[in-house]
Formats: sequence, structure tokens, C-alpha cells
Amino acid sequence: MNHIQALENYIAATNTHVFSNVENLLAEGAIYWFTDKTCTTRDEIKKYFEHAWNTIQNEVYGAKNVRWIAEDRHVAICIYTYTWKGIYDNAPSAGSGRATNVFVRSCDGSWKVKHEHLSGLSTLYNI
Repeated sequence: MNHIQALENYIAATNTHVFSNVENLLAEGAIYWFTDKTCTTRDEIKKYFEHAWNTIQNEVYGAKNVRWIAEDRHVAICIYTYTWKGIYDNAPSAGSGRATNVFVRSCDGSWKVKHEHLSGLSTLYNI
């Protein structure tokens, strides 16, 4: 698996709404920067994901306009526009924002998320 497939797998894992699927793709010491919170432990990351999945029912997360801005044998960094749609406050809703993901290659050769930064959320209701 290369880093491009790792991003695709990460998005697919996120859309299962099962944190253990996401956790399998996290590097040791992963740090997440969300618009409203910084998560520096697995437990904090898990709680944030689960809160989001409970807040936005049937959420589907996506990435468009992905650009890999740095790549070598050990680290790959991408930026993209993240998208989401689902049911928020009992209404069909959607939104988007900016994302940065840093992937690192682990000892076994697999690519893992070391850092994610999501910001710039804009929400559309009643789509």
C-alpha cells in the first residue's frame, strides 16, 4: 500500500463510524487539530470522532482536490477540501473545509496518519 491508498483507506475507515477501523491507521503519537479542539491522545481522538458521528447522523466524509505537497520514502503530506454530508439537527446537511494530513511510513512499511488538521468549516442546511 502506498500513501495515496492510505488516504483512501483512512476515508473509508472514517465512513464506517467504527473508531477501531480508524485507529488501525493511526501512527503512534498522532495529533489532531480540529477547528475547536486539539487531540493529542488516542482517547481524545476517539472521543472526538465518536462525538462527530453522534452529532451528524449517517455522515459521509470525503476528500476532493487532493494535492500531495511533499512525498518521500518516509513521509507524505497532502492537502485537500474535505466534505461531509449527513443528518444534522434532524435536517439533511452538508459542509466542507480545508484539510492537511501527514502520513508516516511505519517499520512494517504501512502508511499511518501522524497528523490531521481540519479547519474552515462551512455548513449548508436543508440540502
